[in-house]
Amino acid sequence: MARKANMSLQKNPMPSQEPDVRNHNFEEVALGYTKEQALDEAQRCLRCKNRPCMQGCPVMVHIPEFIEKVEAGEFEEAYQIISATSSLPAVCGRVCPQESQCEKYCVRGKKGDPVGIGRLERFVADWHNANVAAKAEKPVSNGHRVAVIGSGPAGLTCAGDLARKGYEVTVFEALHLAGGVLVYGIPEFRLPKAIVQKEVNGLKDLGVTISTDTVVGRTITVDELMSEQGFEAVFIGSGAGLPMFMSIPGVNYKGVLSANEFLTRINLMKAYLPDSDTPIIHPKKVAVVGGGNVAMDAARCAKRLGAEVYIVYRRGMEELPARKEEVEHAIEEGIIFKTLNNPVEILADENDNVTKIRCIEMELGEPDASGRRRPIEKPGSEFELDVDCVIMALGTSPNPLIKSTTAGLEINRKGGIVVNEDGLTSRENVYAGGDAVTGAATVILAMGAGKTAAKAIDEALSKKDA
Repeated sequence: MARKANMSLQKNPMPSQEPDVRNHNFEEVALGYTKEQALDEAQRCLRCKNRPCMQGCPVMVHIPEFIEKVEAGEFEEAYQIISATSSLPAVCGRVCPQESQCEKYCVRGKKGDPVGIGRLERFVADWHNANVAAKAEKPVSNGHRVAVIGSGPAGLTCAGDLARKGYEVTVFEALHLAGGVLVYGIPEFRLPKAIVQKEVNGLKDLGVTISTDTVVGRTITVDELMSEQGFEAVFIGSGAGLPMFMSIPGVNYKGVLSANEFLTRINLMKAYLPDSDTPIIHPKKVAVVGGGNVAMDAARCAKRLGAEVYIVYRRGMEELPARKEEVEHAIEEGIIFKTLNNPVEILADENDNVTKIRCIEMELGEPDASGRRRPIEKPGSEFELDVDCVIMALGTSPNPLIKSTTAGLEINRKGGIVVNEDGLTSRENVYAGGDAVTGAATVILAMGAGKTAAKAIDEALSKKDA
């Protein structure tokens, strides 16, 4: 009997907490598909033979194949298909911008909603985590040792791919928990940390060693890892953790902080909990400067701490770089958007505590080098917002520590490590990928870079055995 596809123009909605409930807690907002919703959504897939959706996936998940297994109710088989190319399916199902990647190329999106690929990936990963207790078996060692610097998406992916091939991999992490931006940057209500820890534990089962509280460039250098520790190759996936600030008066006042610091205190140190010993500002009125996903995360966290929150962004709502879903959630939760406005000064009282942020209205002119219309100040339109905290969410750049302590490592003008198409740097057997190369980007792009480098490392070291 021929299969009959579900031709509904709309994807199954994602169940979620009500806005006025979730903006008072840090529990996960999206609740995930039920089994019935997953089966129904899987039937919307047309199983296109040329698989257009796959061209948008940096780690090349076999999307139609896993969705076919979901439709058949074979959820573990679907998980095995996803995990064959993705080291972090439960993470990707939650935080990847599928709308600009796999779902962007879905044929169903031409006359309606694309198939909810990300939602189905999350369902499959969550089903596996809830129903399968078996641990991955450690492969037989091939005798080669590789060091991975940074335990974010790029590092974890590189480590996982190499471990599955029998490499002895050690991941060096500067913080006390593995996960990189997944644990210090993305809030609990978008990505529960227990899920990240489960993914990390899966890598440990494969034999990956995680060395935390190790700041490469301080406690040990890249050169020492290779010359003294005996690692044959090194992958640098140290991310982009150096925050940017505006060059305006008042940025050094008390109550002005980077989104990195604010989110790290909340996400990694759990500063929102009543019994936390990590100090954090509990502001009454907050201005978050920026319009990306990090700005949305910071604003939504501040809202959950009880503040009235403004997003101050120099372009309009249509130009916001954040995911549409994150913007919609922020609006639902009561975040106030002050778009087409730009800060020009931060004001404080006699004790240097922030009291106001002075802004100027903007209008959009001709497109700039990025292709977006350039914001232009409107003379005489300055105004002030009463705030006691300003959070700068203007982007980040790679930390200069590793490049400053590694001789012969070529760096570009933005501070990123220069690599070839295989992730190889200017140093022999030293590879890099993710935000350390590109600057701040997405989780899945970092994973793709880690996968590319792992393949190149395997090819290079395998030649020694030939």
